[in-house]
Amino acid sequence: MWPALRQSLIQKDTKAIARSISLIENEYAGYDSFLASLPQTGSSKIIGITGPPGAGKSTLVDGLIGELVQDGKRVAVLCVDPSSPFNLGAVLGDRIRMSEWYTNQQVYIRSLASRGSMGGLHPKIIEITEILKAAAFDYIIIETVGVGQSEIEIAGLADVTAVVLVPEGGDEVQTMKAGLMEIADIFVVNKSDRPGADSFVKNLRLMLAPAFSAQQQTIPIIKTSAVQKEGLKELAQKIKETQHLQHNDRKYWLLADRAFHLIQKRRMQDIDKKILQEKIKEADSLGNFNLYQFMAQY
Repeated sequence: MWPALRQSLIQKDTKAIARSISLIENEYAGYDSFLASLPQTGSSKIIGITGPPGAGKSTLVDGLIGELVQDGKRVAVLCVDPSSPFNLGAVLGDRIRMSEWYTNQQVYIRSLASRGSMGGLHPKIIEITEILKAAAFDYIIIETVGVGQSEIEIAGLADVTAVVLVPEGGDEVQTMKAGLMEIADIFVVNKSDRPGADSFVKNLRLMLAPAFSAQQQTIPIIKTSAVQKEGLKELAQKIKETQHLQHNDRKYWLLADRAFHLIQKRRMQDIDKKILQEKIKEADSLGNFNLYQFMAQY
């Protein structure tokens, strides 16, 4: 199964892409060997789109898809939504804004649930991204849940991270600004047709001025109105031009963190909690139970 799936994936077959992602999400037997066999092309550019809920991220992504497709590019979009506390599925699933792209051969869109992940991403986002790279997409857009300062993960994964804000978000920026300064390669002030947009951009520049002087380079601030299709061409062009402003430290932090969890899971795979409970019950029945003495056998 896996060799045939790999071949279909490399040939950019949409069904193979969808099936591969599902198998990876569900940790189907042999998925790790499958991932290890994928070609490492490195030609896909990963764009992270993040920001607070209600900033218009989905509408912005819809417009950005249009600009990139018009330029002849193949685009994959991963939309990470909050999870249902009951079945861990995506709660929002508001991909209706991107409905016109579902039948377009140059575009692949997939909604993912965060499954409780605190970084605003899916727990298998790295693996899923590797699948899309193997399918040779020019751009991979990842739209995160939007959880403020916890979103360091997207900065480690993306080649370019765009933070989306809205003019009325002044107080919100004050509470988020430390995280925003650290992860943003581009600031996007969306819904800029609203009153106060120019003043908001001016205040944002002033707030970021100390960070600019420390970095010796400025982070671009682009005004857009995704609904009105304004500023999208400029945003797409800036994404094409922008190289990651940060060092690779976050990338390696993310990979090290993922490797740690994979190693931890592999070493724990022969541990069954129910069996552990029975052994503890049996040991306790003998009297003078000591948890640390019990753990020494493991």
